[in-house]
Amino acid sequence: MEFLDAKLDAYIGKHTQRESETLSELNRETYIKVLQPRMLSGHVQGRILSLISKMIRPKRILEIGTYTGYSAICLSEGLTNDGELHTIEINEELEPMIMRYFKKAGIENKTKLHFGNALEVLENLLGEFDLVFIDADKTNYLNYYKMVLPRLRKGGIIIADNVLWSGKVLEESELRNDPDTAAINEFNQYITSDSAVENVLLSDRDGLMVMRKL
Repeated sequence: MEFLDAKLDAYIGKHTQRESETLSELNRETYIKVLQPRMLSGHVQGRILSLISKMIRPKRILEIGTYTGYSAICLSEGLTNDGELHTIEINEELEPMIMRYFKKAGIENKTKLHFGNALEVLENLLGEFDLVFIDADKTNYLNYYKMVLPRLRKGGIIIADNVLWSGKVLEESELRNDPDTAAINEFNQYITSDSAVENVLLSDRDGLMVMRKL
């Protein structure tokens, strides 16, 4: 995911609003204690998620893929006073850590944490959403998109992470042999041709696809 020169990447971080102490602590603990810590959104991406959320002031947010809760905390920063965030995670072992940091961030009463297969959870999750963040298993990205789009209000935003997949989307051998790479590429192509949304692919970190429902 290192697409930029390390010095330039550091410059970007230096000139981006700092993360809160709670987020900084969560970042450190994730890298120390949890497998695959690079799955965490991190400083700059987290500020992007926060800023988008603050711009649209969502009443209901849906996140598919909680991990340790960093991105959920960032997204929650734009919630309306009576808003709520629903987040879905497959790994129940992460619950104590997630809830500890939700409490530190003061969002435990605004957040509904769901465990299980995201497609199954979504079947039973009712209501309309204003903002959706997809950051889970890559082979189901298109399935998640097709499930949540009808539940997204007009003008609502969907953000999908890892759409550059460490640059593998450019490699023919990866597209042929790696299901995740093929799924991400299919997702990107589908979104770009879907008249239901307008979209932009941002090159931050491992790529963010940002979509607005028309």
